[in-house]
Amino acid sequence: MNATTTYPSSVHEKYLGIVQLARTIDKAKMVAKGTIGEYHYDCSMDQALFTEFGIDAKKLSAVVADAVKNDSHSANIEAYVKPLVQKKTAQEIERFNRDTVTRKPTGEGLEHFQKLRTRIAPDRTDVTSWPDLLDLEEGRLVPKRTSGTN
Repeated sequence: MNATTTYPSSVHEKYLGIVQLARTIDKAKMVAKGTIGEYHYDCSMDQALFTEFGIDAKKLSAVVADAVKNDSHSANIEAYVKPLVQKKTAQEIERFNRDTVTRKPTGEGLEHFQKLRTRIAPDRTDVTSWPDLLDLEEGRLVPKRTSGTN
């Protein structure tokens, strides 16, 4: 995976039933290959995932790097992450997924978000969450939202 020719998975894409996890793993693969480009591994969205599931960012990065090096991508990564995910109830996972895909920017982040949205899609004021804005920026289809939905 190369950030100069492709994008990491959408925040909305689930791995082991968890949103953001596939994207975070993709970014760790990019780090391992030296192709991360402008993306950031261990960003605030990754950190929320790590905190929720007890994932150690450095350990995941090392597991992913080893998997990339040895061409055993998913088996070793899943072996590290799955037991951590399984500690959560279905309700906890559902809450995390919902909160993650609907998270709206606040404070200084809101100004950055609005500038980025204006640059990417000025007509899409219905887009109010980071996951949707990232999808727009990466060329994914984002359904029009009505007030109160995300």
